[in-house]
Amino acid sequence: MSIEQIAKIAHEVNRIYCETLGDTSQPKWEDAPEWQKESAVKGVKFHIENPNSTPEDSHNSWLEEKKKDGWKYGKVKNAEKKTHPCFVSYEKLPKAQQAKDKFFLSVVRAAI
Repeated sequence: MSIEQIAKIAHEVNRIYCETLGDTSQPKWEDAPEWQKESAVKGVKFHIENPNSTPEDSHNSWLEEKKKDGWKYGKVKNAEKKTHPCFVSYEKLPKAQQAKDKFFLSVVRAAI
């Protein structure tokens, strides 16, 4: 399975999980903007290159990538303003948001 295929699966698991929480802001993979797909691909690569990584490591890697791209904390996710409510340390994330990192890591490990 290719890295992009794994990223697509992880993205879709995340999207469906978010929908169960009432968050419909995640588009389907086919409709997702390129920056969002690339973020998922980078997440997959991170876990492949760091096989002992944890969900917290996954979040920290995502956070660093977002920082490099100019994102910051915001109460609402807004790609134009580059704000995101998960732009906090892992321990400050609500448990429901921490679960997304656990799902992502599980998908990667199941697929490689």
